[in-house]
Amino acid sequence: MDATARSGGSGDTPANPTAPADPTSGPVSGSADPGVGRAGETSQTLDRGLRLLHLVADAPGGLTVTEAANRLGIGRAAVYRLVSALTGHGMLRRDGDGRLRLGAGLLHLARRAQPLLAEGALPALRRLAEQAGATAHLTVVEGGEGVALAVVEPSSTSFHVAYRAGARHPLDRGAAGRAILAGRAGVAEPVSSSGELQAGAYGLAAPVLDVPGLEASVGVVALAPLDVDTIGPHVLAAARAITAALS
Repeated sequence: MDATARSGGSGDTPANPTAPADPTSGPVSGSADPGVGRAGETSQTLDRGLRLLHLVADAPGGLTVTEAANRLGIGRAAVYRLVSALTGHGMLRRDGDGRLRLGAGLLHLARRAQPLLAEGALPALRRLAEQAGATAHLTVVEGGEGVALAVVEPSSTSFHVAYRAGARHPLDRGAAGRAILAGRAGVAEPVSSSGELQAGAYGLAAPVLDVPGLEASVGVVALAPLDVDTIGPHVLAAARAITAALS
């Protein structure tokens, strides 16, 4: 966050080798379409792979193959096959102790998705910035820190806080990060801060809830104290609007 004030401005079937050669004869057994079973198997494998990624993501200390097999309700051999495919794409990795952890390939996908998240949030951020007369921002969790993904400055003020998109900060400091932590606990009320990230800057933020795979908050930062009773409802409305836009 830049401590200087900024003047206002506009701111994604194989053939059955045993099938009869006579095209008029039906399949020997199974469904009329030999591809139906294979499609179902593929869908099930994809579902298990995605569930495995979610399980690993929710396990800070990683998972063993046995733990993953128990939680998925499948055999260890099946988990090994999933792990082999996912590690090949960089989505999972195995530590020296053999525990499964998320791979760096997911960061690549996340970065590709970030512009879409920012675009979906912009209408709500613009509205919030004008309503509050303060700089509005969408903050997301990346690498255990809060990162300002999108920032919108108000057009009707003479001076306002300059907040750079891409700015990072600890989750336990500042309204944006602490709102994300509150969201983890299921608390949706606005969180305020004063000078925690920058002297003379005041923040008010609320968590963006119910968007699968996303931990985020929306808020405003200003050069003067923010009235929670007045600005808080606008921040909550922006959080709900962003949830609707991204869900």
